[in-house]
Order: sequence, then C-alpha cells, then structure tokens
Amino acid sequence: MDDDAVSTDPDFYSVVFENERVRVLEYRDTPGAKTNRHHHPDSVMIPLSAFERRLEHGSREADISFEPGAVRWVPEESHVGENIGSTDSHAILVELKEPSPGGPSQDASPGPAVGG
Repeated sequence: MDDDAVSTDPDFYSVVFENERVRVLEYRDTPGAKTNRHHHPDSVMIPLSAFERRLEHGSREADISFEPGAVRWVPEESHVGENIGSTDSHAILVELKEPSPGGPSQDASPGPAVGG
C-alpha cells in the first residue's frame, strides 16, 4: 500500500511544487478531521494558521499546538493526525527528497508534523 500523504489523504494534501530535491505540500482540514496513517520524509513545516493536532505514532500520541509562521523541523515519521481544535488547519510542508546524512530518524516520540 502507498503510504504517501497525498495518496492516503488527497482531500487534505496537495502538491504545490516539486523538483528533484524537494516536494512542497499544502495541508488544509477542519475541526474533527482525521488523516489515514501516512509517511513523511524529513521535512520543514510552516503553519499558516493557528491549530491544534493529536498525532498518533505507533502506540504513542501527543497533542501539539501550532502558531502561524512558527517554522518547525519534522523528522521522518509515519503517523495519523487529527484536528482536535476549534479552528481550521492550514500549513505548508517542504519534504526533503535527499536522505538524511545519518539515515532514518531514530526519534521515538511523535514529531510536530502538519497533517498528521
């Protein structure tokens, strides 16, 4: 099965730019919306609105708040995301196509991913 975010959740994710080094996604959802399990490579996330998400990463979950313009590094991970706030989510995610110099991230905690 394809676990790419655009394939698993085309109603939430859209590709706005892509070349051989990066892929830029736009993410939008509404309160209560929940994504399917999907994967992101190492990425940079730029929230365009304030929103709250619950991220499920394996058996762990974390609630995270985002403020507009607060740029975040998001290490490679697979997760499910849910909009648990009262506002729409809107963010840009810049996915890196080049592998991390140290290999896949070993971070065991849910990262601050955008769409979840």
